[in-house]
Amino acid sequence: MNRFWVLAILFATCSSWGTERHFATGMVMKVDSAHNTMVVSCDPIPNYMGAMTMPFTVRQSDGMAGLTAGKRVEFVLVVEHESYYAEHVRTVDYESVEQDPFTARRLKLQNRLSKPSSSKALAVGQIVPDFTLTDQARRPVTLSQFAGKVVAINFIYTSCALPTYCFRISNNFGVLKRRFQQQLGKDLVLLTVTFDPVRDQPEVLAHYAATWKADPSTWHFLTGSTADVQRVTSMFGMDVFPDEGLMNHSLHTAIIDRTGRVAANIEGNQFTADQLADLVQTVVSPQSAAEIVDGARSQHAIK
Repeated sequence: MNRFWVLAILFATCSSWGTERHFATGMVMKVDSAHNTMVVSCDPIPNYMGAMTMPFTVRQSDGMAGLTAGKRVEFVLVVEHESYYAEHVRTVDYESVEQDPFTARRLKLQNRLSKPSSSKALAVGQIVPDFTLTDQARRPVTLSQFAGKVVAINFIYTSCALPTYCFRISNNFGVLKRRFQQQLGKDLVLLTVTFDPVRDQPEVLAHYAATWKADPSTWHFLTGSTADVQRVTSMFGMDVFPDEGLMNHSLHTAIIDRTGRVAANIEGNQFTADQLADLVQTVVSPQSAAEIVDGARSQHAIK
């Protein structure tokens, strides 16, 4: 969102008696289009409120367009004497801050040239086709064996040198491992897929997994043939190609619900581990979204 545009909105409307307006950002947890509401894990608003998850009524006819769980949004938070709501809601496309513009353009071009036009990432709500890869203990792991459980899946390669890329993505799952310790294996399974299968053989993945003290029965680090890995990465819209011994790549973290459908596919790394955990919580326990709403109201989240 153009920040000057946001400031213009705030300046034009801040004089309304008893009304405050604040620029807000966050990750969408849940969307209820029928009632024009969204639950958002909000980033801190300086000098106003800390990070928290809370519900918002959206006060614009097209404000719900394109909103799905896992999307980052920018909006204007309007606070009146006895109510609050969101307006001017916009989804935020991920833009890599690590890649220089030339590399970013080359990655998009490479992706267009290397993939057929019919190859598209699965949309939210679509069933994820079954696949089989090999984990760090050299055991075959098939997606369908987790039927009835929530599956969180991310993508890394062990040679990644950027701390805000693969390391952060893995660390996010480390947070999930701690937060969902009681549910792991029973309600939730973690899958980390390498997109560098030639170098990331099971023994390499086992060494990498040890960094996170990952239990191989609940957090599987997966590899396989190049063709099998590429099939899985393409399902979730991953862009990957080798470049001078390294890998230029996008970032995706997906959540698959208990019915095997895509619940969310988050692009990039511009979210916190706690926001990811909150999103997983709403899929593991759908009633938790209602609890978030009730909790936010009972705690008087808005001043």
